[in-house]
Amino acid sequence: MNAVGVAQPRIEGRDKVTGAARYAADVPVPGLAFGAVVLATVSRGRVRDINVSAVQDMPGVLGVIDHRNAPRLDPKAGGFFGPDGQLQLLQDEVIPFAGRPVALVVAETLELAQAAAEALPVTYDEEPHDTVFTADHPAGRPAATLFDEPVNVGDVEAELAAASVVIDERYRTPEEHCSAMEPHSATAWWEGERLEAIDSNQGPFTVAVTLATLFSLSPDQVHIRTEHVGGGFGSKGLCGPQLILAAMAGRLFGRPVRVTLTRAQVFLATAMRPATDQLIRIGADADGRLRAIWHEPAFEISTLAEYIEGCTELTKTLYAARAIRTRLTAVPLDILPPYSMRGPGAAPGSFALESAMDELAERLGMDPLELRLRNEPVAGPVSGLPFSSRNLVACLREGARRFGWDTRDHRPRLRREGALLVGTGLAASSFSAGAFPSSATITAETDGTFTVAIGATDLGTGARTALTAIAADALKVGTERIRLRISDSGLGPVWSAGGSRGTTSWAWAITEAAEKLRGQGYGGTVTADTTRSLGDLPSRERHAYSAVFAEVTVDPVTGEVRVRRLLGMFAAGRVVNPLMARSQVIGGMIGGLSMALHEEGLRDPVSGRHVNADFAGYHIAAHADVPDIEADFVPDYEPGIPMGVKGVGEIGNVGTAAAIANAVWHATGVRQRSLPIRLDRVLE
Repeated sequence: MNAVGVAQPRIEGRDKVTGAARYAADVPVPGLAFGAVVLATVSRGRVRDINVSAVQDMPGVLGVIDHRNAPRLDPKAGGFFGPDGQLQLLQDEVIPFAGRPVALVVAETLELAQAAAEALPVTYDEEPHDTVFTADHPAGRPAATLFDEPVNVGDVEAELAAASVVIDERYRTPEEHCSAMEPHSATAWWEGERLEAIDSNQGPFTVAVTLATLFSLSPDQVHIRTEHVGGGFGSKGLCGPQLILAAMAGRLFGRPVRVTLTRAQVFLATAMRPATDQLIRIGADADGRLRAIWHEPAFEISTLAEYIEGCTELTKTLYAARAIRTRLTAVPLDILPPYSMRGPGAAPGSFALESAMDELAERLGMDPLELRLRNEPVAGPVSGLPFSSRNLVACLREGARRFGWDTRDHRPRLRREGALLVGTGLAASSFSAGAFPSSATITAETDGTFTVAIGATDLGTGARTALTAIAADALKVGTERIRLRISDSGLGPVWSAGGSRGTTSWAWAITEAAEKLRGQGYGGTVTADTTRSLGDLPSRERHAYSAVFAEVTVDPVTGEVRVRRLLGMFAAGRVVNPLMARSQVIGGMIGGLSMALHEEGLRDPVSGRHVNADFAGYHIAAHADVPDIEADFVPDYEPGIPMGVKGVGEIGNVGTAAAIANAVWHATGVRQRSLPIRLDRVLE
């Protein structure tokens, strides 16, 4: 019997609900000391003084680390975008943003460390800061092109001039924070020149490589374990400040040191989604055929590190048009460095594109569903490459059938239930699919079981259960014969949990290793590395797809928007575990709901500091905000990738905010072009 495709509860579920599962801050370590982080309170300037003597003699205090005594770090350390200045903690007195760590107080207990950190006097020479993002900011420049290059296909100006209808609007999304349930925590200690760590991150191998560079070590001198992770949503994809500071403290104090960020520090010192301001122009003939799409997003970045919020991914994918132009602008500011968060780029980009498509349908007097079906491409609209698989139409048609879309009156503000206005909306979406090089090792044990070792990470998505099923099918044995080892940087090079590429990358490596083991008669130990196989994969447009339908009620007197129904149909390749995949896309849709109605990082315009760095001020969707959600999958298969799988990590999120915004327009007749859709933006 195949294990892939069968709904199975997660293997570690009992441990999690009984509290037996240990997260990074729970693991007992002998001789442990605790570090409390002190963050800068000014948005730009320099540290004038840190009065260590004021806390040095407090009970239990072991010492303070700041830029004057911190171990020196290698400035070459970085990631996709090159050297990353946000990793260079406590290296000088410069303050590039409010929330930058300026000191670590180490003490015998967490409480003593926190008390001393709060009492530590830090003075600054404050300098004028710039934290206000606008699309026409004079510092704006072309964004880096690593993941989302500018394109210019056809004659956009000519096609817009010839169009019967042109949409020319701006759409804005605010700073948003990843908001994982588990705060960032790390424990680090040194065994001679070898660095050991327990950390909460999305990829122990890649984080270990970065940490090794920082401390001028070889990768095999750093060992990181990440047994259980309570969510990441992108914020744990980097080598986090908690780990760098714990490693520094472990070296200076000669014992294990645990650094756990408070909730406020998670907001202020770890990754966020940047604010965006997106100009979209779409031109179409009277029959709805698109002539041109011109999408120019601007987004904010930090002066410390490069980053790309690839908002135009869907613009290059979803619809056929004679001309398509995209261009991204980055605006460096004195802010926390942004990083990938829940459908990076695609989620805010989808809000802009799919809102504009809805506006186009309105102007044309056309069913928004029909408009999308009418512009289905036969090949990549920009690349010209064939699609490896494309089942967006199946998602749209099946979603419409289940939602009862054919009974919708497309004119706005016609449905009422008492004082409430009722509306429905939809959005199409996609998210790129694929895999990155990874390795896996399988050992045939003498008792007939198989130990499958891969440095994958389970963020709470059920990766353990999915990879166990994949290994069982690849080896053609039952799941009870699989012993899975993950969450350890020592298990070999592997892609992290992120970009909807974790399962595909890991499944590929396990499948190749299983094939090798079967080829040698199920004996011994084999290791597979997919680097070469990935290079042989033919060039195709590879994406997951979805169609999301929303029904909302709006109280025009209070401005309250309630989402009453959400329905998502997904084409996400072969579904490894329907139970957990459905759970994951529902979680993504809730994230999209939260983006639509609640999430907004706010800054004080005078100080430039975040003013809502907690869950009392930064709103996320709570249980009472979550309606009846239906999510299901259409038949799909990704050719070229073992077992035909795609990722489901982001596709649930992308598209949901636009569907809700379009439903709010249908209810009220007023277009919402800025997120979140707050009470004051709806109030009549």
